Amino acid sequence: MKKTLLRCLALPVFVFAFPPFHHGTSDGLTVSTTSGQVHGKVDPALPNVHQFLGIPYAVPPVGNLRWTAPRLLDQPSAHIEATELPVSCPQYLTNQGNSLYVRDVLQFNLQGLNTTGAISEDCLTVSVWAPSNATTGKQGGHHRSSSSAAKSDGLPVLIFIYGGGFSTGGVDVPYQIPAQWVNRTPDHIVVSFNYRVNVFGFPNAAGLGEQNFGLLDQRAVVEWCQKNIAAFGGDPDRMVIWGQSAGSISVDFYNFAYPTDPIVSGLIMDSGTAESPITTDDTTHSNFTFVAEHVGCSGLASAPAQQLACMRNVSAAKLEDFFASYQESGATPGLGFDPIVDGAVVFANYTERAVAGQQANIPAIIGTNAQDGVPFVTYHPTGPSNQTLVLEALLSTFFCPATETIRLRQETGRLTYRYLYAGNFSNISPKPWMGAYHSSELPLLMGTHPDFRGPSTALEYATSAAFQDAYVAFASDPVNGLVAQDWTPYAQIGAGNVREFGAAGVAVRDTSIGPTEALCDGAAPAAPL
Repeated sequence: MKKTLLRCLALPVFVFAFPPFHHGTSDGLTVSTTSGQVHGKVDPALPNVHQFLGIPYAVPPVGNLRWTAPRLLDQPSAHIEATELPVSCPQYLTNQGNSLYVRDVLQFNLQGLNTTGAISEDCLTVSVWAPSNATTGKQGGHHRSSSSAAKSDGLPVLIFIYGGGFSTGGVDVPYQIPAQWVNRTPDHIVVSFNYRVNVFGFPNAAGLGEQNFGLLDQRAVVEWCQKNIAAFGGDPDRMVIWGQSAGSISVDFYNFAYPTDPIVSGLIMDSGTAESPITTDDTTHSNFTFVAEHVGCSGLASAPAQQLACMRNVSAAKLEDFFASYQESGATPGLGFDPIVDGAVVFANYTERAVAGQQANIPAIIGTNAQDGVPFVTYHPTGPSNQTLVLEALLSTFFCPATETIRLRQETGRLTYRYLYAGNFSNISPKPWMGAYHSSELPLLMGTHPDFRGPSTALEYATSAAFQDAYVAFASDPVNGLVAQDWTPYAQIGAGNVREFGAAGVAVRDTSIGPTEALCDGAAPAAPL
């Protein structure tokens, strides 16, 4: 059994033409989709944004459909009341031990709790935040080139994929709700959605052909958006996928999985790429069998089909109770379920695939946080005692994989922008040593930074606006959109045109991170540090 570094964060922490869809009412709060007639809401405090929350996008993956690929819903006459944040997919979050995510900053957890939030196996939902003045009822269609994209009256769309080490996460995370962003600049749409995690998303069971259901869920949402986003005022030809941490790795997995049919026109990766060390090495399916042995499906390891059938009859609650007791017991090794190399959506050698041009030829923004490694070393209230370990965590999981990914994109002529987030704001990082820790850029991007632990500073608002505006400009036109932001493509490793946000009293500036890049040997840290 294997426990990855990213899982530490989650411990205590296609050309198609579609029929047009139209609003059913003049207030813009009822939208016709393939999932049904969706009724949303307006928060009086955020009048510029229509919120459509918890729209089911796939048949519930329960019973015999547990551990099967998602099946998009086709029930246009159904009525869906989409006015409350949805429950998340099954997971477990322990508050035992120490972590800044359960001791100091809870708002990256479901519902801002230091224990597991509301969950259900019937969890495959998508949420849409759209400007109240968005033009609606447009028809989906084929992809246009970036030079003609601006002719559309539909809005650019950012499809967000949450992190959580592929073991936790969901839409209902306080710091990751984009309503305030859309309200501030009602010129784009943000989509967030639930996908299956841990054993439900990545079972690695011998009785299965497909394994990476969480990643297949992500593709299903992109397809759902291509069919339906015009109904919300979005442009299906100007969608980008954007992820953070495991979500960022997912974006790059997607990039390589659908090289000739990405649907989306751009990629944004916050702290993680396909070069990050996250895939499972459990070739004997021991983790799945280990769980089966403890939940009433013992003695079936040599009969994979029977084992799978038995496990599909075990309730989700019983499975999660077992994970909880195992984790709380402190047993080792850790029990983890990660993406599996299957040669379809996850591959064994991304370097070779990149050099061969087997990734989507679309632009990307790739970045890391200055202190991404802080949460992945032993926690202490006064800060990590071993800064070498902090640097190693940063380099091995985030910075060096990003550097290698960018180098390979440069080698194969793929337009890439690089950023560094370096903000250290006291209402996000309540202890100074936290700095720009892993995930801390998200409140700036989502606009939720002033919601907890006191008001935001003028610099914080300026940093947030600069960061948000850059992402919207990129989503609007991934090829040319950042020109107005004076953000130039990253042409050479060691060059000085890395866009830095929130450092040293400056909201945004260009900098060089060559000395840190020199610490990398490919996707891994050079030795010794």
